[in-house]
Amino acid sequence: MHVTFEDIERAEELMRDRVLRTPCFPAARLSELTGANVVLKLENLQHTGAFKVRGALIKLLSLNESERQAGVIAASAGNHAQGVGYFSRQLGIPATIVMPTNTPFTKIARTEALGAKVVLQGDDFIQARDHAIVLAEAEGYTFVHPYDDEKVIAGQGCIGLEMLQDQPQLDSIIASIGGGGLISGVAIAAKHLKPGVEVFGVQADTYPSMFDAYYKTHTNAPYGQTIADGIAVKTPSPNTQAIIEKVVDGIFKVSELDIEQALLTFMDLKRIIAEGAGAAPLAALLANREKFQGRTVGLVVSGGNIDSRMLSSILMRGLAREGKLVSLRIKLPDMPLALSVVSKIIGDSGANIIEIHHQRLFSDVALKETEIDVAVETLDRRHVENLVNVLNREGFETRILSGTPD
Repeated sequence: MHVTFEDIERAEELMRDRVLRTPCFPAARLSELTGANVVLKLENLQHTGAFKVRGALIKLLSLNESERQAGVIAASAGNHAQGVGYFSRQLGIPATIVMPTNTPFTKIARTEALGAKVVLQGDDFIQARDHAIVLAEAEGYTFVHPYDDEKVIAGQGCIGLEMLQDQPQLDSIIASIGGGGLISGVAIAAKHLKPGVEVFGVQADTYPSMFDAYYKTHTNAPYGQTIADGIAVKTPSPNTQAIIEKVVDGIFKVSELDIEQALLTFMDLKRIIAEGAGAAPLAALLANREKFQGRTVGLVVSGGNIDSRMLSSILMRGLAREGKLVSLRIKLPDMPLALSVVSKIIGDSGANIIEIHHQRLFSDVALKETEIDVAVETLDRRHVENLVNVLNREGFETRILSGTPD
C-alpha cells in the first residue's frame, strides 16, 4: 500500500465544497489545564458527526460507472456506515451496510435514514466484515473498507493537511488509532508539510492491538466493553501498521477512566460533545502532560456520536466522583418530625435533596429506628464532609454510600 502527499492533495481538491473544512483553533482553558498549547480539530462537526465521511467520499468518487451501478457494501456499526451511506445517497450509488446483530437500533435507524440497506450479521465487526466480503463477491458489490484502503487513507489525510495549513506552529499531533487509517493519512500529510512535527497515536488499553504491533509487545487485553467503541479493533492491519511504523512517533494507551474524564473535561471546559474515540487524544495528553509541556499540540476530535444514555451516565458518574452528587444513608428515630429535622439540616447546609428512600421494613436497625437513603446535590467533596459531620453531631448517624470522597 502506497499513499503519497500528492494523493492527499488530490483528495482535498475532490472533497472541497462536499466535506466541511472543520474548525482548527486554540483552546485556552485546555492549555491552562495541561501546560501545553492545545489546538483542537473538530471533526465531530462533520455532516455525520465524524471524520469517516472524508475517506468514504474519496473511495466512492474513485469508482467507475459500472461499479457505481453495481453498488457498494461496507461493514460498520457506526461512523463508517454513516459516512458511506451519506455520500452513496448523494452520488446515487446503492449501498449495503453489514452490521453486527447487537448494533443498537438507533444506529441502524440512522444508517437506514441515509438510504442504505442494513444487513445484520455476526457478533462483532470481524464477523460482519467477513460476511460483507462474501456478499461483495456474490453480488458484485465494491467493498469499502473502513481503513485498509489507499483512497480512504488519502481522504482521512486531509485532516492533517488542514491542521498544518491552519495552525503551522503545531509541534505535535495526537490522533486515535483503531484500524489506523486516520493516523496514517494525518501523519503522511503532516510530515510532508512540516517534517519536524511529531505525530502520536492513542488506543484504549482494552484494545491495544496497534500498540502491541508497534512496540512488538503483547498485552493481555480483555477486548471487552469500551466507551471508545470507534477504535475497538482487535487485529491491526499489516498495511496501516507498515505506514504507522514509518511516520508515527509513538503510541499511548489510556484507560477507560482516562477517556471518561476526557469526555467530561471537553464538556466542562469547552462545551464540546465527543465520543470516546474522539476524546482519547485529550486523555493521552492529560496522562502525559510532562512530555508536552510548552509544546503546541493538535488534538483530532475525530467524532461526536456518543449514545445519549452513555453521555448521561458519564455526566452523573462525574458529578459523583467530584462529590457534587452523593448518596447518604442516615439513621434516625422512627418518630414524627425526625425526617423534617434532617431535611432542615441538609437544606441549611446549602445542599439540595434530589430524592429520599425511606426504609422501615427491610432493615437491621432497632425497632424504633429507621434508615433513609438520601441523594443530595452538593458543591464539592469538602461540602459533603461538612454535611456528614453536622448530621452525626446532631445525633443522626450518617455514612456515605456513593460519591465517596477519597
